[in-house]
Amino acid sequence: MATPSTPSPLPAVRAVADVAVGDALPARTVHVDRPRLVQYAGASLDRNRIHWDEPFAKQVGLPDVIAHGMFTMGSAVTLVTDWVGDAGRVVEYGVRFTKPVVVPYDGGADIEVTGVVKAVDPETKRVTVELTATANGEKVLGRALAVARLD
Repeated sequence: MATPSTPSPLPAVRAVADVAVGDALPARTVHVDRPRLVQYAGASLDRNRIHWDEPFAKQVGLPDVIAHGMFTMGSAVTLVTDWVGDAGRVVEYGVRFTKPVVVPYDGGADIEVTGVVKAVDPETKRVTVELTATANGEKVLGRALAVARLD
């Protein structure tokens, strides 16, 4: 006879009183390779050949296969969701795509993500985090801002 399992406790959500303008979030590196792009293409239903077919990507003028913009955007915001403690607390998020993430067949690519608290509103318990995402030394997202509601 199986015994019911005890649900895992929810992670603690960061408290607004513990956050200040200028606080840096722990940096993160997200590795992306061709198999991951194919998996993402299947999950997102974005099967554009520029994301998995190297000869086609080069034929249309790209240097190689590129990561999906939404993959890059989603990878970057995980820095904030992990820092906050609950992905559901991110109430606004927007970016501008500045450069594609080129994903070579050998070795893939790394997306380096950093974040800094730009605003704290103790009354609404909202914080604004500015993200910086780079790949191969180039900024791939611009105006990347996430707003999260804290405890």
